[in-house]
Amino acid sequence: MIEDSSIDQAVEVELLRGVSRGDRKSFEDLYDRFSGVLYSAALQILNDQREAEDVLQDVFVQIWDKAKLYNPSRGKPLTWAMTLTRNKSIDRLRSAQRRFRLQDQVEKETRVHFTERDSADEVDALEKSKLIRSAVLLLSKEQRQAIELAFFAGLTQNEIAVELNQPLGTIKARIRRGMLKLKEMISSDL
Repeated sequence: MIEDSSIDQAVEVELLRGVSRGDRKSFEDLYDRFSGVLYSAALQILNDQREAEDVLQDVFVQIWDKAKLYNPSRGKPLTWAMTLTRNKSIDRLRSAQRRFRLQDQVEKETRVHFTERDSADEVDALEKSKLIRSAVLLLSKEQRQAIELAFFAGLTQNEIAVELNQPLGTIKARIRRGMLKLKEMISSDL
């Protein structure tokens, strides 16, 4: 007699094969099987319902796109999907932490830089700080990441290249283009 878990796994492998062929019914069935547990895993990591919902959506887009890469000899379908969920959740946490660090750093620098000025100057400085923060958040993820590492984490361009596993020229270009874009966005609003 075959165990229920073996039957479930065989069904899930077949569903993933269907998804890899673009079969929407297989995708729906896989979603019905996995969405609850994947959502719970994302919620446990992120502790935020909206973020967990976003991660769940991202994971199922990823499953749709990468189902053909799944290899049954390397693990169960649910384990594979859980790994995707865990990685996506951790990426989301790290991204939020970088945004908060950037925001805190901008606010600290603004407070320190403008403590000796009068209240009109302080209001102006806070507005500029908000403008800069908003502009940084509008950069592409790659540009923002490189600029944050350079200006807020204090890494050199070589260190950033190693940290992001990217060629040095790519990092230099991202920082340069990001800074030019920031200058353009900020100067048009001042």
